Amino acid sequence: MTSLATLFGLIPMALALEAGSEAYAPLARAIIGGLAVSVVLTVFIVPCAYYLIHRRREKSTSHPSGPAGAVTTTH
Repeated sequence: MTSLATLFGLIPMALALEAGSEAYAPLARAIIGGLAVSVVLTVFIVPCAYYLIHRRREKSTSHPSGPAGAVTTTH
């Protein structure tokens, strides 16, 4: 939330709408780019990587005979 608020707050600075703001526009654009990458990594990439690693570990520790404590009956 804080990063997104910062991104939206820097948009007027990045557009250089006012007199004298041309000097700060590249700085604002660089900050927006860095925060955008950070938000994408934090919100999408890290949880997906965690899920994939967790799923792989779960598969390697599971037993082929089924879940632990499962009762099997034969007829």
